[in-house]
Amino acid sequence: MDGFTHGWLNPALAYLVACLGAVIGLRCTARGLTLPRRRRLSWLLLASGCIGGGIWAMHFIAMMGFTVTNMAITYNLRLTMLSLVVAVVVVGFGVCCVGYWPDSQLALYLGGALTGFGVAGMHYLGMAAMQIGGAVDYNPWIVAASVAIAVFAATAALWMTLNISHAWASIASALVAGIAVCAMHYTAMLAVSVHFGTEEGPAGGVPVDQFVFPVAVGIVAFITLSVIVIALAPEVQLQQERRQRVAPQARIQVDLFDGSLR
Repeated sequence: MDGFTHGWLNPALAYLVACLGAVIGLRCTARGLTLPRRRRLSWLLLASGCIGGGIWAMHFIAMMGFTVTNMAITYNLRLTMLSLVVAVVVVGFGVCCVGYWPDSQLALYLGGALTGFGVAGMHYLGMAAMQIGGAVDYNPWIVAASVAIAVFAATAALWMTLNISHAWASIASALVAGIAVCAMHYTAMLAVSVHFGTEEGPAGGVPVDQFVFPVAVGIVAFITLSVIVIALAPEVQLQQERRQRVAPQARIQVDLFDGSLR
């Protein structure tokens, strides 16, 4: 087996896509936290699509560099698309946990665990979609290590989102998250062993290069549109509206404290 058939091209491109999805997703989450609870959902869903989609694209871009000597590798397209759905949905649950309960440590740990398990689930579901002329086995200890890396990385990224609101901090968080996600992927690939079977080749399926580029381009386009949405969203105006809503309540409380309501 060789996970770096094309050298560092695939890992570097995969890392770039993972970072791009993470930075936009974290900015969407941070933007949602500035709004009242009832208005956060759209931002959190947008964050889920960016983070989950970016991680999915990272996985299969990296898999383009994975080869097994004298074996053709194809993928069950239905399971492959299901892995994308799993990534977005489970990451969405994790993002919503911290998005709606940002002051709760339990929500942070639960959100990190859900997001991490979503990343790991996406990876191993994508690997289950791999069709090859042989048997694929996994080292359970290395699998457990890869899941632990995913959970830790997700929790750390969400913590930084909650505690650091500056744009540069989101970029730094995304760079760290990209490293962690790629580390999880290649750690998980260390758990893989392939044994030659009696099959002449994979039973149907689609080569990775025939589906990953169209879908990855779609994901990058979605992330780009998300950047435009963030740039055009009236963040300052929303914050001013929020202060205007809070100010009358504060004045009423002060007046009540003084014993007179004006």
